[in-house]
Order: sequence, then C-alpha cells, then structure tokens
Amino acid sequence: MALILNIETATTVCSVSLAKDGKLLSLKEQNGDYSHAENLTLFIEDVCKQANIKLSQIDAVAVSKGPGSYTGLRIGVSTAKGLCFSLDKPLISISTLLSITQSIVQSSKFKIENSDLFCPMLDARRMEVYCAMYDFQGNVVKETAAEIIDENSFADILKTKKIVFFGDGSEKCKETFSKTSNAVFLDDVVPSAKDMVALSENAFNSNHFEDVAYFEPYYLKDFVAGKKKGEA
Repeated sequence: MALILNIETATTVCSVSLAKDGKLLSLKEQNGDYSHAENLTLFIEDVCKQANIKLSQIDAVAVSKGPGSYTGLRIGVSTAKGLCFSLDKPLISISTLLSITQSIVQSSKFKIENSDLFCPMLDARRMEVYCAMYDFQGNVVKETAAEIIDENSFADILKTKKIVFFGDGSEKCKETFSKTSNAVFLDDVVPSAKDMVALSENAFNSNHFEDVAYFEPYYLKDFVAGKKKGEA
C-alpha cells in the first residue's frame, strides 16, 4: 500500500493524480493542447494541495510511458525522473494503452456487454494508429504496434470476435469498419491519470520499478521533426 503520484502526458491531455492505497485522493487535468511544459508542475502542486499532502510524503512516482506524443512523453518522463532523483523515490511506468483500456473495462457508463476484446487506439498521423488489444482481464491479445488502418485491418479477428475500439485514433477507423457489425466504437475516451491508480498500486506492491537513470519512454517510432514554415 502506498501514496503514489501519477502523471499522464502521452496525448493532448495533461493529467496528474494522487492516490493512496489504490484510491484516488485528488486529480487535476486539462485536454485540448500540448501545454504540458507550462502546466505539469502546477498540476502536481495542485493535487498535493487538494489532498493536503507534501510532495516529500509520496512513496513513488508513476508515469504513462507511451506510446503517444514524442514531446508529451518526454516532458512527463523527464518530470517524473526529476522528482524521483530529488525525492529519492522509485519510478513506476504504466502502459498508456493498458491504462486507457482499464478506464473502459471498469466504467459503468460504457455499454460493453458481450464484448470479446478491447482495442485502444492513439492517433499517429494520417491513417496510422498506435494500438494494442486486450481481453476483459487486461491480458495482452495483440502486442502494441503502429498500424496503418485499411479495410483488411483486424479482418480475421472481427469475423468471430466483437472488438471495442476507442481513443483518439479510433475516430478515423469508423468509416473503414462501418460495415462490420462486430466493431463497436466509443467516443470521447482519453488517457487520464485517474485510470493509472490501480495499475500503479499493483506495480508498487509487486516491486515493479524502473531504473530511474536509464528509463526512456516507449516512443514506438523514431521522432521526425516537422518542417518550419518557409522551409522547402
């Protein structure tokens, strides 16, 4: 049982939560842009104030490790590592795709009855997504990968299994899978630090920690810088 600070910055969402013994104490988050560098440390201060906890009292820092935005992940991980070094606390990494799946499986607001598999998708430009596939217990059915979506994607599985698609990358797949009755889409599902709580608590109790000095985000793809305006 532990007091854990959870950090989620893998997408446009900047989210921070504080949890004790697997129960959410406080949450601060914002969605809409990539202002993580400006907001993250302020959000960390806010969740500590909300819970009346000093940052020095935490037992560990958990960070969403990706895949996702290169810049967002770099900011989240560098902040988490800085806290771990300065406070001498262990670092926990949580799969972004598993965390967002947990939010679906554990929520009562989504209609997922008789669903066989869950496929979180994060936007990776054009018709490419970062995705994985899990069963109801969170077991990996399909490993995390960068997939270019077309009419043949997941075709064999969709013949016999009902798959729930969600995340900001699933929006561009709706039309592709529109004729498949076994494809179910959930809207407005984004990563949140509150969904990291159970996963980070389990990792802490299992002593599943990262090497703070050498840990790197799971970028999945190499970073490609965009051209500046005016460049050929």
